[in-house]
Amino acid sequence: MTKLEQIEKSVTELSPDELKAFAAWFETLQADLWDKQIEADAKAGRLDKLAEQALADHRAGRTRPL
Repeated sequence: MTKLEQIEKSVTELSPDELKAFAAWFETLQADLWDKQIEADAKAGRLDKLAEQALADHRAGRTRPL
């Protein structure tokens, strides 16, 4: 049995309260990983083109208030 299969099996055996807690933990983990990836991309300059395009669009009047 692979590690993933073991995890899947364990998750299916959780009580409703344990599953709720696990789901909350996993959601937080995913959010933290996403934040770290965005931060790394920003530091590496991978978002610069997007930011420049958004600012250019705004200056050109191609945006609208939210």
